[in-house]
Amino acid sequence: MTKFVPLIAATAALALAGCNSAGKSEAPPKTSVTAPAPDPVATSATTSYDVLPCLYQVVPGTGGTTVAGLIIPDVLTLNFANPAGFPNGRRLADPAADITLAAIFLDLTRHSPATLAALPLNPPANDRPLPADFPYLASPQGTPPIGDASGAAFDFRRDPVSAYVRVDRMGMPTVATALIAQSRRPAYNDANPSDDAKGNFVGELAEELRILTNALGDDFIARGLTPCAKPR
Repeated sequence: MTKFVPLIAATAALALAGCNSAGKSEAPPKTSVTAPAPDPVATSATTSYDVLPCLYQVVPGTGGTTVAGLIIPDVLTLNFANPAGFPNGRRLADPAADITLAAIFLDLTRHSPATLAALPLNPPANDRPLPADFPYLASPQGTPPIGDASGAAFDFRRDPVSAYVRVDRMGMPTVATALIAQSRRPAYNDANPSDDAKGNFVGELAEELRILTNALGDDFIARGLTPCAKPR
């Protein structure tokens, strides 16, 4: 599964690499919530961008779902009438983070959501084949081998729900890690999708996207990619 890295590392990787849901189509809820001051991020000195076109663009293959409909609320959906594969559900090998980043940064009328996933920065496949049956995950690695892929040795926890603490919301990968300021992540992770639907985080999602696009817009353009955001 994709391992998520902090905001600065993720965006830096995109720039250095040359720049490397379903059934929800609602636009961002109207809200009067004032976004808190975002964490400082280096910005481009040349262009300021309007990111609203990014939130309203339709993601191909989703039946008309907009980017805003994918990330607000922060949940992963599955429509059994459509083929499986992120953002319609999520298979283990799906490059979910790369697809999400392409949707929030790139003009999807010109670029496929798979554009960033296809860059050579990514490994071509899992280092061990994923089995087609339970437990679906490849066997653990080690010397000597520390487990098998049969699933027979699994010890499933039966703790009550109250025993668990949410440390990160990962319904739509990269939303919590890339579009929420670090100082606000505890509040975001403590919140629920119902809070998202009320528009509680719309302002800061848009503001973080604007800051990141201002920082990376010229890098995308220099590498032949067209941002979905429009220069002001």
